Amino acid sequence: MVSAILFYLFALMILGGAVLMVTRRNAVHAALWLVVTLLGVAGVFLLRSAEFLFVVQIMLYIGGVVLLILFVIMLVNLDAEARQPRFHRQWLLALACAVVVGAEIVYVLLSGLEAFRLAPAVTAVQTGGSTERLADVLFSEYLLPFEIASILLLVAIVGSVVMAKKRI
Repeated sequence: MVSAILFYLFALMILGGAVLMVTRRNAVHAALWLVVTLLGVAGVFLLRSAEFLFVVQIMLYIGGVVLLILFVIMLVNLDAEARQPRFHRQWLLALACAVVVGAEIVYVLLSGLEAFRLAPAVTAVQTGGSTERLADVLFSEYLLPFEIASILLLVAIVGSVVMAKKRI
C-alpha cells in the first residue's frame, strides 16, 4: 500500500515537473523543474530496488547534467530569445495533435483490457546484484552505444567551452 502511494506521488512529480518544465518561459525555472522531474525518476528507481540507478540518477543527472545546463543557460544570451514569439502561431497544429492524442486515449480506455495484452512473464535465475547485472549488460551488449554517448557528451562539453571562450 505504501509503495503504491509512493509510486503515484513520484509519477505525479514526474508528470507535473515535465509539464511545468516545458511550459515555463524562464529557462532557469525550466531547469529547476527538470530537477523535480529527475528526482521523481530517481524515486521510481528506488521503489524498483534499483539502488545503483537511483544513486546514478542523483549524482550524474541531477548533479552533473542539470548543472551543465544551468551553466550553458548563464553563458547564452537569453534576452534575445525571450523577446521572440514562442510558438509562432502554430496553435492549429497543436490543437490537431491534441485531438489525435485524445482520440487515442479514448480508444485505449474504451477497448479495455484487450489493449493491454502482455507476453507471459519470463522467470530467470538471477545471479549477483542488480549493479553487477547492469554492468554486464552495459559493457557487453551495449558497449558501442555507451561509448558513442560518452563521445557525444565530451564533444558537447568542449563545444560549450569553446563558445564561452569566444565571448569572454
